[in-house]
Amino acid sequence: MVKATDRNQATRRIPIEGVDMLSLLGPNDRNLRLLETVFDCEAYLRGGELVVTGEEQAVSELENTLRRVIALVQTGKNPQVTEIGEIARRVREGDSAEGELYEPSNVYFTGMKKVIKARGNGQSRYLRMIAENDIVIGIGPAGTGKTYLAVAAAVDSFNKKRVKRIILARPAVEAGERLGFLPGDMQEKVDPYLRPLYDALKDMVQPEKLEKYLENGTIEIAPIAFMRGRTLHDAFVILDEAQNATRLQMKMFLTRLGVNSKAVITGDKTQIDLPRPDQSGLLQVEEILKGIDGIGFTYFTDEDVVRHRLVRDIVRAYQAAGEDEEEQLRLPGTR
Repeated sequence: MVKATDRNQATRRIPIEGVDMLSLLGPNDRNLRLLETVFDCEAYLRGGELVVTGEEQAVSELENTLRRVIALVQTGKNPQVTEIGEIARRVREGDSAEGELYEPSNVYFTGMKKVIKARGNGQSRYLRMIAENDIVIGIGPAGTGKTYLAVAAAVDSFNKKRVKRIILARPAVEAGERLGFLPGDMQEKVDPYLRPLYDALKDMVQPEKLEKYLENGTIEIAPIAFMRGRTLHDAFVILDEAQNATRLQMKMFLTRLGVNSKAVITGDKTQIDLPRPDQSGLLQVEEILKGIDGIGFTYFTDEDVVRHRLVRDIVRAYQAAGEDEEEQLRLPGTR
């Protein structure tokens, strides 16, 4: 075991609140003892955290392994010692951890109106990235399930009491003059922009429960501008259509995150509706947030499209037409 006098010693704390402890640690903590032996580190439970201490690289590898095991447990799995040992081996060898343990069929959510499973390796990687990071940015074309799966992950976290609230936000690109001419109050004006989020929730939550959650604020759907000045604790927060958030809006959204909260940001760089596309906050975070521990990026391609079979062909056709032509055709406020 690592001594306190060893050089290059590091300590990491891994939150495990809401995780099934028996599935994670195993009978008599045998899973944890195995990982201690493999990585020559010390790991122990303190409150709602696992504390890992040892040589810096070994601690990093053990933390990576634990986060992947936690991701398996959060999908309803009860990983065995041999399975955990295989994950540890892959981490030590620098493997991307794809393969048998990470097949799409192993990633699913229950306890909703229907079982929701990852369809394809892209979706599987995305859901595991969400499980292993506090902030995840999913970027890719329409039809890849970015928003739907993010909402599913949020509902799953809420059902398992890992968070107390779900907050879904979208930029209302036309929140200026044109929106002002729409009939109704502010909620009625912005509802058309938020409708896809309502649709996803209706597919996962029983109608009477959804109505109750929306009324008491347990689930909140609002334009991104409504996030200003707030601190969001114990919440699963989603920013959809993030390509239409300005740089200032994106920074404001990211800095709302409070204690025990998780954020998922989704967007498509080819569908920016801002008057100045270069001011998209999605483009900026892609440049400046990479490499920060706890922030993960997932990229989808046309191969990951899961809608009607023609959607993939349509996406490819537009890509083949070239972005210059797309820019000439795009008008502000249209999709």
